[in-house]
Amino acid sequence: MLFQKKIDPSCAYCRRGKQIGEDTVLCQKKGVVSPEGFCSRFRYDPLKRVPPRPVSPDFSRLKEEDFQL
Repeated sequence: MLFQKKIDPSCAYCRRGKQIGEDTVLCQKKGVVSPEGFCSRFRYDPLKRVPPRPVSPDFSRLKEEDFQL
């Protein structure tokens, strides 16, 4: 869920961080850090967080009989 109360901190979606590359974040407090890191000044910004893609359903197990009325 995007707006959870209990969220694991990460510099990738901190209000004080700005993504400057695939694997670097520019933090106002710590400078250049990795996206997985965090510090005590972490403030969650839900608009920066990209939720994981939903799992696509597996239709290979269905048979023609499953669609009969």
